[in-house]
Amino acid sequence: MTMGTTRRTVLATGAAGTAALLAGCGGGGDDGGSDGTSTPEGTGTGGGAEALATTADIPVGGGKIFKDEKVVVTQPQEGDFKAFSAVCTHRACLVTTVEDGTINCPCHGSKFSVTDGAVEHGPAQRPLPAEQITVSGNSIRLA
Repeated sequence: MTMGTTRRTVLATGAAGTAALLAGCGGGGDDGGSDGTSTPEGTGTGGGAEALATTADIPVGGGKIFKDEKVVVTQPQEGDFKAFSAVCTHRACLVTTVEDGTINCPCHGSKFSVTDGAVEHGPAQRPLPAEQITVSGNSIRLA
């Protein structure tokens, strides 16, 4: 056996082991979870996307901020769900509250409409960009 053959064998074996390890860590299941945990029945999808929230989590006339996803989901009227970027268009701070029909940024006081993300009070000049969500049954997911 030559040194090149031994080296080639080791490299091939290492690559195969890495591929197997990655396949094992990839989840690949249809449980809807990306972290290896199951999602509650009725919240998983065939595409594997996890639900952000249930419709009951989003108050009518208000909303909920999802910091990790940098998105805010609102329900301006019963059954009408909207989503916007949670990053303020003024200085890129994350908004922190949804109260009295507005999405509020703590940094400089900008306020945005829960209905369409429009600026209700500056200094922001641009609305919050819309985000795509899907509502299926009682689950709300990023599209």
